[in-house]
Amino acid sequence: MRTAPTSRAVATRFSIVFLGCLALAACKGPKPGDAEAKEKKGPEAVPVEVAVVATRPIAASYTGTAPLEPRSEAQVVAKTSGVALAVFAEEGQAVRAGQTLVRLDASRSALQAAQTAAQMRKLEANYARSRQLSEQKLISANDIDQLKFDLENARAANRLANLELSYAGVVAPISGVVAQRSIKPGNFVQINTPIFRIVDTSRLEAVLNVPEREMATLKAGQPVQLQVDALPGRGFTGKVDRVAPVVDSGSGTFRVIAAFDGGGLLQPGMFGRIRIDYDQRTDALVVPRTALLEDDADPAVYVVRANKAVRVPVKLGYSEGGWMEVRSGLKAGDRVVVAGKTALREGSDVQVLPTAAAPAAAPIAAR
Repeated sequence: MRTAPTSRAVATRFSIVFLGCLALAACKGPKPGDAEAKEKKGPEAVPVEVAVVATRPIAASYTGTAPLEPRSEAQVVAKTSGVALAVFAEEGQAVRAGQTLVRLDASRSALQAAQTAAQMRKLEANYARSRQLSEQKLISANDIDQLKFDLENARAANRLANLELSYAGVVAPISGVVAQRSIKPGNFVQINTPIFRIVDTSRLEAVLNVPEREMATLKAGQPVQLQVDALPGRGFTGKVDRVAPVVDSGSGTFRVIAAFDGGGLLQPGMFGRIRIDYDQRTDALVVPRTALLEDDADPAVYVVRANKAVRVPVKLGYSEGGWMEVRSGLKAGDRVVVAGKTALREGSDVQVLPTAAAPAAAPIAAR
């Protein structure tokens, strides 16, 4: 038989439970130093990537685009009419100036040349006899002059007939490559009809329309770098051949003609991307373009100093590819932020990612 607990035992149990609750509350409650530690910790550091400011060669250049054109081009036309008896050139064939490309039927021209030659010989004989008669005073001076005039006219007609006969052989006016052929053996050719197109690919040219502000910097003889869309990854070199001295008033541009060696991979009609270097600095202080702040009117970068971001105004110089020359504001060895700068403010704590701390520039091979 169980007996009811006494009041003293109940009070003892209550005291034990109460003391346990107090101990638990004391463990969960804030410690006196927590607020102060949180205050000292401050905001979290912003992770960033940096590049080390260094030196490298950099060039000032003008860039533009233009198609490649042959140095010279000729449309070969027939200077007389006739049937094409033979065609001696095909598309893609190299030809030289004066080489016969087509032979036309010259029967009619040959007859005319023979007829005028006979007439000329007859008049030469008549003129020779008249000179003898003139010495004997048997013919008037007026008759002598008329015979002389007729003879000169016959000689001119004969030269014209022989010239027409020579046109039966159509020749190449320039040396080059046959780019187009519009004739086949047996075709009847009308006078002045284009039958061939020849291009001289020994040298190719690109014509740039350059803004007038560049007139003082671009000169003949400057080196030119070329890349064409048809040959990705391949580079070609040339030079500025000539510069037009007149600025077009309508467009505000002047013409710069760059020349390149042909006869290889480059062909007329290819679209080229051209860069003309007009100045070179071999030891320029540079930063990546990605380091520049985009939201500032004046150029500036964030430099990491003592794990804090410091905004530094800079004066820029030449630009080339992904690099910008810095003329003042930075020194070699400074670490500039290239990624994560949008989350930064002046004095922000930063955490530099270890894989990003690479030199901003390394020496490059000579061009």
